[in-house]
Amino acid sequence: MLFALRMLLMAVHFVLAGLIGLSIGLCRPFNPDNSRLCARLYSLPALCLLRLRLRAEVRPLLEQRSACVIIANHQSNYDLYVLGRVVPRRTVSIGKRSLKWLPFFGQLYWLAGNVLIDRSNAAAAKRAMLTTTETLRQHDTSIWVFPEGTRNLGRGLLPFKKGAFQMAIAAGVPIIPVCVSNYAQTMRLNRWNSGRILIRSLPPIPTAGLGLADMPALIERCQQAMTECIAAMDLELAQAT
Repeated sequence: MLFALRMLLMAVHFVLAGLIGLSIGLCRPFNPDNSRLCARLYSLPALCLLRLRLRAEVRPLLEQRSACVIIANHQSNYDLYVLGRVVPRRTVSIGKRSLKWLPFFGQLYWLAGNVLIDRSNAAAAKRAMLTTTETLRQHDTSIWVFPEGTRNLGRGLLPFKKGAFQMAIAAGVPIIPVCVSNYAQTMRLNRWNSGRILIRSLPPIPTAGLGLADMPALIERCQQAMTECIAAMDLELAQAT
């Protein structure tokens, strides 16, 4: 019963947040700070409705003043509400082009200046990646990427794809890993308190002076650091119960 009520309230919230976010986007189209505002609009009420207790330790992320590439682990569709809590200023993300046609959300996602990629069209995807590199270099705007490319369902990190690291190296900007504890399999939405989640950002990893030959080592460094951080957070939560 509680689960059904929550899903009903979440559906209403999703539509209302989409309408308000769309209004923001229409008033200031393609402003890169729209993403942060809309992320909070989705996240804060949803965390209350879902009764998820979230603790964020993201000082390195919030103190970053120049453009960067932010990479985060991707567990489920609930990441919109969980990670929306910590999206920093002037940050856009990369999403599938098909998102554009999702009612309300898709249109505000586009108007927020996020980059939409047609992954079935290699030439178009490459042009979009070049656009994001220019955005990082010239427009004081950071890019948020899920380097796994798909949801891992809370079962551990999947292999990272190269796109985020190519962008960071091409633009010469740092990478900031954002790690979320594995919540997808422990969250219990049929209970009053659904669960606890930790978010932790790691110090920036510089890419200045690196070339494509350095990319495999860079990917390995980021994935190892995130794996260790996620494991530490999971252990911290387990010991606290």
